[in-house]
Amino acid sequence: MIKTRNKKAHIQKKHRSIRKNVFGCADRPRLAVFKSGKHIYVQAIDDEKRVTLASASTLSPELKEEVKSNNIDAAKKVGALIASKLKKAKIECVVFDRGGFVYHGKIAALADAVREAGIYL
Repeated sequence: MIKTRNKKAHIQKKHRSIRKNVFGCADRPRLAVFKSGKHIYVQAIDDEKRVTLASASTLSPELKEEVKSNNIDAAKKVGALIASKLKKAKIECVVFDRGGFVYHGKIAALADAVREAGIYL
């Protein structure tokens, strides 16, 4: 089990390992996820141009009133919001970057919500 003081370093090490293989472009941007103790954030990033194409979080104006905590329901709503923004930008498939976090719980719920909205991961 990971000690609390080394948890952040472990996540950063895992993220660097993942980023060696995950790369986004204009046709298929990288969907990067970050979660903190209070919020969850997601961005669609074009790594070639180093530009964020779309972003959503629990702090987004569209969700700020209805989402009060960082739970699985909030992750599903953030996933649906980013999917709608990607559809407006005419992006149909993305590369999923879990950011070093375990693909379970909130991260998996966000990815499933994106898939259900019609974006290919």
